[in-house]
Amino acid sequence: MSQAEKIKELYRQCNIGKVHAESDYFALIRELVRLRNDEGLQWQRYIDQVYGLIMDEIICNENPPVTPVKFGTSGWRGMIGKDLFVRSVSFVTAAILDLYLAVDNEPELSPFLGVSSLEEARKRGCVLGFDNRFGGEIFAGAVTEVLVNNGFVVHYAGESTTGVLSAAVLELNAAFSINLTPSHNPLEYAGFKYNAADAGPAAAELTGRITNRAREIIAGDGSSLVTPGKSVISPAERNDVQPFDALAIWKQLVRRHESVHGVHYDEIMAAFGNDHEVVVAIDSVHGASRIHIASLFEGVKTDRLIQLRDTADITFNGIAPEPSSRNMLEVTNTLLKRQEKLKLGAIIDPDGDRIRFTDGTVEISMNQFGAMAYHFLHEVKGKKGMVAKTVATSNLANRLADVFGEEAYEPRVGFKEFKPVIGKALVYFEESDGISIIGHTPEKDAYIGLLLALDMVLTRRQNLGDYLAEIEAEFGAYYPERDGLPVTVQGDALKAALLKLEKYDVGTDVLVGGQKRNISQVIDIDGRKMIFEDGSWLMIRPSGTEPKVRFYVESRTVSGTVALVDAARAMLEEIGLL
Repeated sequence: MSQAEKIKELYRQCNIGKVHAESDYFALIRELVRLRNDEGLQWQRYIDQVYGLIMDEIICNENPPVTPVKFGTSGWRGMIGKDLFVRSVSFVTAAILDLYLAVDNEPELSPFLGVSSLEEARKRGCVLGFDNRFGGEIFAGAVTEVLVNNGFVVHYAGESTTGVLSAAVLELNAAFSINLTPSHNPLEYAGFKYNAADAGPAAAELTGRITNRAREIIAGDGSSLVTPGKSVISPAERNDVQPFDALAIWKQLVRRHESVHGVHYDEIMAAFGNDHEVVVAIDSVHGASRIHIASLFEGVKTDRLIQLRDTADITFNGIAPEPSSRNMLEVTNTLLKRQEKLKLGAIIDPDGDRIRFTDGTVEISMNQFGAMAYHFLHEVKGKKGMVAKTVATSNLANRLADVFGEEAYEPRVGFKEFKPVIGKALVYFEESDGISIIGHTPEKDAYIGLLLALDMVLTRRQNLGDYLAEIEAEFGAYYPERDGLPVTVQGDALKAALLKLEKYDVGTDVLVGGQKRNISQVIDIDGRKMIFEDGSWLMIRPSGTEPKVRFYVESRTVSGTVALVDAARAMLEEIGLL
């Protein structure tokens, strides 16, 4: 079959025609990416053509989103062109502005927004950016149009990362930020993150109102805050926005708070530049961090700083762009070939809010690294204070806190749940590879994690795997695992099915690896976490961002983890979700 015949058949299979709503553009793109990988770059022009069709859908779509707008644990996510397009993004922006229009008459909103009046919000303005996703700049243009037309200052960062934009809110004293990103989701997704003046993920009191108001606006076919009929242009082409160097602002925040967290940015970078025993390899997976790494390392000119997948590719070469063991292989293989004594590898997701580490031999997820960060700040840096980690995260940090005589704060999943302990906890982190520290932003930030990891290696003169082994030798080893499975039902039906797990209560026996385990404690603040007498546990909860049920387990032995995973799957099958 010729190339022309192949493309014609693919168009037919994916129902590509005159009606955007009926066309499965991303199924076609995935197949074209596979062909590009297998047969060569001659397929790139067809990928570009399909993205041209998607751009037309983004600009012209006047239908409601296929999936109703919902702000979950980290904003709103949906399909490019089908859920997020110029019209829907404009309406959601209007729904956010309605919060500020209301604050003068509803002062109870002020503590959540961090502003006391509409005029204050307009003057302080919005920090605006996007990651590398297709359509990000045009979505930013739609947001800018609504903001400027309603009197709001726009601090424009362009392509950037979540942690950097969060730092900009604090350093510029902005009223809020909007970041067009779906984080680690696959290539067909776009997203919309909104942070209020505290620079952290918005509180439920705000996201609930945004969700409801956005749906009202969409159902009512518009908002007085959105001017219809105007063409959307890039914010970079406007003269009524305020561009700024977002990474320079991030560095400013880190330097300003060095006495709080003890992480000395300039000293770390100078030490790395002069230390020929250390090599660093960073995989950006084609995401926004690729544009920052060289500057983040202060222009250090050395072959000991290796950047992987640092080119622009909105298809991510067909992979799921997340920090995962599979995606870590290139970093691991790169480090294995190096002769340096000290090796640090990291993989960062597209919007730079998640990071995972390796030393070329041992992979270290945030379950372990968050606890290591707490140990490092508390025991090496001499900082005293509590630790905060989500309920689905390893209990290694709990063990450290117990021995240190400190408190462990353990809320439901979602970085916004750390708000009560911002400025109190030395480290706050979640198992899905997000972290921040005291004196930094209340938003997860891969760059502060990277800086902290490099500080550990340089200060202790040992690889992260060796540091972890020391901690486990003293405090005990923990073996966490997680997974997500698509389910047969959603919405209220899913909630009803998960309620069946309530029969697994304290005192109940569960068959794990052919042996009975007795449940000694249940935590139900977010799904159901069942803790057994030996300290192992399993947890089941619905995903806040995808049509999946997620389960998390932790054993005190390597072999026990597999048995807990099987037990969690058996529970889901028993209640009819698989």
